[in-house]
Amino acid sequence: MTIRTFDWEAVRAGLDARGHAILPGLLPTATCAELSDLYDDRDRFRSRVVMRRHGYGEGEYKYFAYPLPEPVQHLRTMLYPELAPLAAHWAERLGDQTTYPPTHADYLAACHDAGQLRPTPLVLRYGPGDYNRLHQDLYGAIYFPIQLVVMLSDPRDYEGGEFVLTETRPRMQTRAEVLTLGQGDGLLFAVNRRPVVAKRGYSAVAIRHGVSTIRSGHRTTLGVIFHDAI
Repeated sequence: MTIRTFDWEAVRAGLDARGHAILPGLLPTATCAELSDLYDDRDRFRSRVVMRRHGYGEGEYKYFAYPLPEPVQHLRTMLYPELAPLAAHWAERLGDQTTYPPTHADYLAACHDAGQLRPTPLVLRYGPGDYNRLHQDLYGAIYFPIQLVVMLSDPRDYEGGEFVLTETRPRMQTRAEVLTLGQGDGLLFAVNRRPVVAKRGYSAVAIRHGVSTIRSGHRTTLGVIFHDAI
């Protein structure tokens, strides 16, 4: 992986300005295949969710168990310190007293002290007609405000399935953005809310994300969430 080679000042600036930033070629093709193939290994996951049963959409996903696969653990460990400074700036602008320690291990310790013990990285699998309704991945009182999705599939293997982000600003209609990723590309985006300049200081923009309907083929993605779940 080439996490350290990204221009992190530019990545953070993009996240700050738009609420999302793409990391091209974050995972090599072989690692994408490796993580996709793990989906059928029950021992690597703590739970399976069929979206229809909960009204989440159509399709399914599985949460990894600890210990996480090495590539997933690496992403969590290495990305967190690059993102924590922006998380702290967002909290300050929104008048939030939340602090973010310098390492992911220390952040997870705070999650675990609060009773959030279950790992949240997951693999999502979609087939024809599947989709994911707009939502937020919070899982408890403690949550990191930025998360990652990585495209594991080759986009030539499916149609549809665009990643959808929405922003709702105070007294304004909701804005949607539709994003497509190549195999191995990562997308960082705001989990719940982010600050935007207002007449007096900053106001919070509410963020949700989802996936449009798969018209044909199959789509598999990796989700990396930096906080753990209750």
